[in-house]
Amino acid sequence: MTTKKLVHTLRMPIRWGDMDAMGHVNNTVYFRYLEQARIEWFTEVGCDPDPLGEGPVIINAHCTFIKQLKYPGDIEIRTYVGPAGRSSFETIQEIRRVDQPEVISAHGGAKVVWVNFPTEKSAPLPDRIRALLADA
Repeated sequence: MTTKKLVHTLRMPIRWGDMDAMGHVNNTVYFRYLEQARIEWFTEVGCDPDPLGEGPVIINAHCTFIKQLKYPGDIEIRTYVGPAGRSSFETIQEIRRVDQPEVISAHGGAKVVWVNFPTEKSAPLPDRIRALLADA
């Protein structure tokens, strides 16, 4: 992806329970961090899923682990979006420790597809969502 647009930033603490027996944040927890930031952005822009209507569905998610995270500390998750397709767009995310903002600890993202839940089929992105993705 050649272009991306910053749409959301979330800060949160690394919790003691996020670590595993190796003394660093477990790889599965990174996906929870990315999910939390994505969901908070969805909520802020009013695109919570409506089981009787339409909403976003994640069809894939990925994460590349670059530097271990350890408790204690705070992280920042930056969420970017790529250009809109007919019914989908990409989210791109970076996780950094707040005390080391120049170091990316992990990066990942997910493909989001807009779905009509009753028909279980993709639907065109609504104009209000497409406007959020403009300039990406």
